[in-house]
Amino acid sequence: MHPSQQSAQLLVETPLKAKIRKASENVPRHTQWRLYITSLVIADIIMIGVAFRLAYFIRFQLSLSIFFEKLNPDIFFYQTVSAILIPILLIIFMLMGLYDREKLLGGTKEYSMVFNGITLGMMLVIAVSFLDPEFILARGWLLLAWIFGFLFTAIGRFSLRRVVYALRHKGYYLSSALIVGANNEGLSLAEQLNGWRASGFHILGFIDKKLPVGTQVLPNLYVLGSVDHLSELIKRYDIEELILASSAISSRDRMLEIFQRYGISSKVNLRMSSGLYEIITTGLTVKEFAYVPLVGVNKVRLTGVDEFLKYSLDILLTLPALILLGPIMLLLALVIKLDSPGPIIHRRRVMGMNGVEFDAFKFRSMYENGDEILEAHPELQDELEKNFKIKDDPRITPVGKIFRKTSLDELPQLFNVLRREMSLVGPRIITPAEVEKYEKWDLNLMTVRPGITGLWQVSGRSDVTYEERVRLDMHYIRNWTIWLDIQLLFQTIPAVFRSRGAY
Repeated sequence: MHPSQQSAQLLVETPLKAKIRKASENVPRHTQWRLYITSLVIADIIMIGVAFRLAYFIRFQLSLSIFFEKLNPDIFFYQTVSAILIPILLIIFMLMGLYDREKLLGGTKEYSMVFNGITLGMMLVIAVSFLDPEFILARGWLLLAWIFGFLFTAIGRFSLRRVVYALRHKGYYLSSALIVGANNEGLSLAEQLNGWRASGFHILGFIDKKLPVGTQVLPNLYVLGSVDHLSELIKRYDIEELILASSAISSRDRMLEIFQRYGISSKVNLRMSSGLYEIITTGLTVKEFAYVPLVGVNKVRLTGVDEFLKYSLDILLTLPALILLGPIMLLLALVIKLDSPGPIIHRRRVMGMNGVEFDAFKFRSMYENGDEILEAHPELQDELEKNFKIKDDPRITPVGKIFRKTSLDELPQLFNVLRREMSLVGPRIITPAEVEKYEKWDLNLMTVRPGITGLWQVSGRSDVTYEERVRLDMHYIRNWTIWLDIQLLFQTIPAVFRSRGAY
């Protein structure tokens, strides 16, 4: 049997595949994207128009004292300006690629481009007002139109994006993809892309010359053929995305052959992984030096808008929390002092972002002579070396047990958040001795700030194995969004009350 014929029998009819097939029958994929882009244009027109009208209402109809300019509030004039400016903004958006499928649904970068487009449009208005003395606009209206124009347009696009994400669960707006290479990197790519439905990829299978056709490498995913059968498989399954796991291609000539065949194809998008996907989560940048494109590794996972959103969430929640919890923390400090001799705050030396060590603050929950107590229990040494925790730790004070069960001992880490050493949500804090436990993943761990809470906190804390903790940390880093942080913060409260795995 020909490999391409045999591969047809390997496409297991999963519920998602059935949804995709039905969606394509109802509305062809190219039509789906035309509808989305048309909806974007309409939404942009409506939201910008509403923004300009609201700016006029606030500037001229509310009679606020902050606006001291005495200008003629001719609504017809501002309607005319809006009617001219909206098409100009749409043209700017088009030139910036904001209606280009490749640049849509790709994280916060789209909103950054919207901001730049609105700003450029307003700069054109300002330039015209300088060149034509008779063209006079209220500065208050211009400022409000700029702010509302960005906010409303971003809200409109954000809402449409949620609709697309919901439709992807029903089989719409998904691109069929093949991964070239069924090695560890290829498998990691498939798990990540299929597990993250918002990616828009639907992985059908793998292309690999080392494994025979029919080899199952992941649940419901098989090797469908080799590179020699790639053209036939692309045509048979209407493949839109070809993802090259570069570490799986041993021959440079073979890689060049694939690029020559599909690199400039109008029907297939050829994408190549870095070859370091398993150990790098920060992303790569391409910068030209003397017209030579060189690839660099980002030192941190979050940059730009993402970093601003995460830091804003930390500050907006931490400052009120410290004010409200201040009296409780003073009371807890008094209880610790009365319970056993020793300092109130324990400083634990841990690893921070980019490998910078810092002291994580905790309320002391152990006796001051904890090392001496542990020496009397040699049977617990192996447990400590393996998990860096002991379930029934004799070093913990009676008050300390309550603190750990309720996570009260971690409240001082709010000051670490203010010092930008930690975040409210993030991977577990680890000591320098624990780094080797992360093996090849330690590079990823240092690309974000550790958190007071995180996936490990809501998943059982100390009850999960160390290998599971590493997996949870890597999942968080790879899949971070501000919404994930908010979700984990809400899930932390019941997790603390359940006290599962806290010791």
